[in-house]
Amino acid sequence: MNWEQVQGHWKLLKGAVKQKWDNLTEEEIDIVEGKREELIGRLEVKYGYTKEKAEAEVDAWAKNL
Repeated sequence: MNWEQVQGHWKLLKGAVKQKWDNLTEEEIDIVEGKREELIGRLEVKYGYTKEKAEAEVDAWAKNL
């Protein structure tokens, strides 16, 4: 799934996001609203990922949807 599709289906994908990254709160997931850069930033903070690792995680997750 490309990121435009992820954005368009964000409300349906919030559960999958929570399952993948369970350290993110429901409020944080709502704030992300399907914005890729926002999700990457949240992963950097919550998981201590580098930007490159967070981007790779997000891209791999979206690809496997």
